[in-house]
Amino acid sequence: MGDSLLALAGIPFAVAGGVLALFVTGLHFSISAAIGFVSLFGISVMDGILMITYYNEVMLRGGLSSLEGMFHAASQRMRPMLMTALSACIGLFPAAISTGIGSQVQRPLATVVVGGLLIGPLMLLVVVPPLRLMFLGRDDGSAAPQGQSPTTPG
Repeated sequence: MGDSLLALAGIPFAVAGGVLALFVTGLHFSISAAIGFVSLFGISVMDGILMITYYNEVMLRGGLSSLEGMFHAASQRMRPMLMTALSACIGLFPAAISTGIGSQVQRPLATVVVGGLLIGPLMLLVVVPPLRLMFLGRDDGSAAPQGQSPTTPG
């Protein structure tokens, strides 16, 4: 349950980035912008799931404390998350600054996604690790050597 909520922790930051982008560009909220927010939610949740899943994988291998495991997970998942965000931003940037025919539809969507992906993944990498350690606890002593369960005496 806690991991599921942490996977959703990036949504407020992505929303803030999308709203900020709409405000800065002077665009109004529209159906097109709402569709941009929906796609932004999907990307943000995917990033959160990748981070938490990798952390759980690292902790199952054992040998690291919770703090070290979370730092390792964040540092290893930073590159894929930022590359995904950057590629989407670069791809949608021309649509976000367009002024030609049809730009009334594509511009709000692209602006929301670009703004949300500039802020969302960065904040997710900064905020989720401490939240994971605060709310789900530090299980420093639970890492068992290979082949032993934490409850079996050594």
